[in-house]
Amino acid sequence: MTDPYFDSEDYSDISENEVSAPVVLDIPSSLCGERLDAALARLMPEYSRSRLTQWIKEGKVSVDGAPGQPKTRLLGGEQVEVVPGTLPEAVAFAPEPMDLPIIYEDDDLIVINKPAGLVVHPAAGNWTGTLLNGLLHHCPALAQLPRAGIVHRLDKDTSGLMVVAKTMAAQTDLVRQLQARTVKRIYRAIADGVVPFDGKIETQIGRDPNNRLRMAVLKYGGKPAITHVRVLMRFATHSYVECQLETGRTHQIRVHMREAGHPLAGDPVYGNPRHPMPEGLAAAVRALGRQALHAYKLSLIHPVTGREAHWNAPLPDDMKALLATLRAEEGERMRPAEAPEDWEGEDWNDDDEDDGDVEVIYVRE
Repeated sequence: MTDPYFDSEDYSDISENEVSAPVVLDIPSSLCGERLDAALARLMPEYSRSRLTQWIKEGKVSVDGAPGQPKTRLLGGEQVEVVPGTLPEAVAFAPEPMDLPIIYEDDDLIVINKPAGLVVHPAAGNWTGTLLNGLLHHCPALAQLPRAGIVHRLDKDTSGLMVVAKTMAAQTDLVRQLQARTVKRIYRAIADGVVPFDGKIETQIGRDPNNRLRMAVLKYGGKPAITHVRVLMRFATHSYVECQLETGRTHQIRVHMREAGHPLAGDPVYGNPRHPMPEGLAAAVRALGRQALHAYKLSLIHPVTGREAHWNAPLPDDMKALLATLRAEEGERMRPAEAPEDWEGEDWNDDDEDDGDVEVIYVRE
């Protein structure tokens, strides 16, 4: 089962108590002069060098019976024994008790109002304490489904609505709805600057070639990404906007708003830390501690009843507080701005950085 909107690898079934057996290696003469950590990385390529280094520091690696150190230089001919500990992946799918903010549940679906700070599924750096772990505790039968029934995700620091399938039939149906773009996902966000008017941003999005931890608008090789933007309120230095996803690429709204010249307030990855604003407001943005983005509304066709279903999740308190500060610092709602009479759909990204001739298309609706 494929899902083009869920960019993650399939999880493998690993027993919670799985511990690899000791590995005994004879160091070949060709590795004479190599550091222990580098030599192990070459002899045990199935493990990352950082993991092997950690095992050495934990005393799980010996050289001729004596504890090794990462910088130990080898002469060749030594016997090295590695006793791996439990891999973090081994407990990635363990059920964990968690106070899940469930707003709806039936025999086929669970709808959750995810808080900011909660990671959706296990990955490097977050093997436990994820939404997936909590779901497996709440509903053990989800262990029989790919990704425990999760069909889409939110970034760790994005709050709001997610739907989880409880049966294989429901999961298959929801994935098909996502592929057909019939699932409606509407977000509320606070963006830097005065967004000029409602419109559609349409680009290609893929991994940033200069930073694989980020996404970027690409001229070639990305996947189509479409976001519809509606302005709800304008202030002197920020805008309160609504973004509806037509596609669901990783970090899509955050990337699109940045490329449009209006990154999300507080975004630690795509934001503008030098955006000018009063100090009181700047303090409020720092207090937010995350991107000001919330999945506000979710609509879909129920996979069993066939009826259209809608859920809303009001803004969380931290975004409400930021909006209140905007009102206090910058006055009442500003009158919506009209597009210039001669505007013909040009790029409205005012960032002077070289974007490699990437065109950001913003079409007024």
